[in-house]
Amino acid sequence: MLFQVAFFLFCIVPMASGSSKVPVLLLKTKSTPTDAYEELFSTTRDGFGFEPTFVPVLQHKFEDEGMQQVGKLLRERRIHIYAGAKYGGLIFTSQRAVEAFAKLVEDGQGDEKWPHLQNIPIYSVGPATTRALKAVPQTPPLQIFGEHTGNGDALAKFLLDHYERWYLGRLIKPSLLFLVGEQRRDIIPKTLMDEALPDDRRIEVTETVVYGTGVMESFANDFKDVLQKTADRPSRWVVVFSPTGCDSMLQGLGLLEENTGKINRSKEKRTTYIATIGPTTRDYLKRTFDYEPDVCAEKPSPEGVWQCITDFMKGQT
Repeated sequence: MLFQVAFFLFCIVPMASGSSKVPVLLLKTKSTPTDAYEELFSTTRDGFGFEPTFVPVLQHKFEDEGMQQVGKLLRERRIHIYAGAKYGGLIFTSQRAVEAFAKLVEDGQGDEKWPHLQNIPIYSVGPATTRALKAVPQTPPLQIFGEHTGNGDALAKFLLDHYERWYLGRLIKPSLLFLVGEQRRDIIPKTLMDEALPDDRRIEVTETVVYGTGVMESFANDFKDVLQKTADRPSRWVVVFSPTGCDSMLQGLGLLEENTGKINRSKEKRTTYIATIGPTTRDYLKRTFDYEPDVCAEKPSPEGVWQCITDFMKGQT
């Protein structure tokens, strides 16, 4: 109980010096030119003071085969509203997929209406992905939907109704093209292609891998260095954005048993707390390592992460 009170007071009472703030280790590459996580967590708000540090985990590379496939579809205008088109819309659930798409648009830049997608719906899982899509040049602009959904499950349910209205009157809805990475959840294709759905609502989905993801070679050492620098703090948070790198993260915290690959709870020190960006990463930690993170953001956004962390801290009294 004494520890809980001390933890609460430390986190709630505004402090003047940077070293008094609660470290928040953000396991992601800092966005440029500005990063919304840095802006939010660097500002004392409602009495909470944090000290954000970025520890890049992922390195990405475009997958040539998938990029060529999508590029060919764009050049041949096979993604369109007309009845003979191969696809009637696009789905994005990651900024990296948008980056791959943006590169194809840039490389193929022709007339001002390129890439000729003004008449189709483009579905985006959240605000960050939507912002990235809005930056893709097209005249008139791309029509983007689903920003409010926040996760793949909610996007799929929204999409079923929205896509039906978009192609109202067509017995068989045109297929959707889903630009993905090597690692992704299958909730969207499963929901849209569910055989229990009537024919006029079921939507075929083609997943095309346009980027691959791996752990940066420097991550383990970078994470170790940041942990050492913050080891004397009464508490700190680690925010996890992807299943990739979770094993290195848990090893860095000294929680992973080499012989079982699972968590050893006896080694866990309750001065370090784990937050996940959403259910995909949370469930991966639970399923793969038998590890239950302390909190999971209801919405995959800076505000969502800040809210779940501060709610948890308030509950430590």
